[in-house]
Amino acid sequence: MSTNKNFHLKKRKEPSVEQILAGIQSGDRYLLAQGITWLESKKPQHRVKAHQLINQALQQPKKSIRIGITGVPGVGKSTFIESFGTTLADAGHQVAVLTIDPSSQMSKGSILGDKTRMETLSVHPSVFIRPSPSGDSLGGVAQTTKESILLCEAAGFDVVIVETVGVGQSETEVHSMVDFFMLLMLPGAGDELQGIKRGIMEMADLIVINKADGQNEKKARLAQKQLAAALHYFPPNPNGWTTPVMTCSALKHEGISELWDKAQDFLTQVQENNHFENRRGQQSLQWFRQSLTEKLKSRFLDEPKVQERIKDLEKAIVQGQVSPFYAADQLLDEI
Repeated sequence: MSTNKNFHLKKRKEPSVEQILAGIQSGDRYLLAQGITWLESKKPQHRVKAHQLINQALQQPKKSIRIGITGVPGVGKSTFIESFGTTLADAGHQVAVLTIDPSSQMSKGSILGDKTRMETLSVHPSVFIRPSPSGDSLGGVAQTTKESILLCEAAGFDVVIVETVGVGQSETEVHSMVDFFMLLMLPGAGDELQGIKRGIMEMADLIVINKADGQNEKKARLAQKQLAAALHYFPPNPNGWTTPVMTCSALKHEGISELWDKAQDFLTQVQENNHFENRRGQQSLQWFRQSLTEKLKSRFLDEPKVQERIKDLEKAIVQGQVSPFYAADQLLDEI
């Protein structure tokens, strides 16, 4: 094989913040993905650009509804999101789906691969799917998910869906970043009340019994009645909304449009009583406090003096010379 000594591959020039923002606003999915990549990057230069991008994106008018979806293992979240998202997209909505995959602790990469789990939805022209590895984030929620929501809204997506890994700490995290929170459950004639934290059910704006088809249909109706009865014992929601319990079959696309109608009813009510804007404001404050905590922690731990002292204290802890709690106090007192 002959080679040309003058031939060389040119590295593609990275777009500017202005180019990314213009591309996002014009519906360029590649540039939207590039912007989210900056958000997820650990490189300082990318983080600077990401912050500039977010600040400019915040200036753009946004009309969207943020929907969080969670559920017990095996409930069929991916099938549900594909059916739900397709129904919305076919009705003319622009739908962004941000899915949080559990990360491999060895490769730090995403394990499940959401685009392979939502084959039909991923190729819809009105849909953007972005799987993000959870990394070391508590509860399995990517730290950049909040910022990714803002970029998707700047791109014109009027429905942003955030999927959680499963029941656990991630529910609290996702609930703090969405307008409408859906809890998916399985038909099981009472079993659905087991292993579900009361707090998660209290957070739900809509409880959906999925897989309500075939032999499961009667079980789903029974579960619907049991859950509706259980919700009567919960304290009233501050926004005045009464959480309904509905059934659907994501596999057969039955009952999906009715769920969206209920979400619209919720949105109308909370906008009329000003709870929508108040909640968005409180969420922004919470994001600020969390971001401040993360940055203070990062800057502190990145200090060379701190890193050296931590190594000494860790050695002393392993050897039983000092307690972990005392070592932490000592570190903070010395620095």
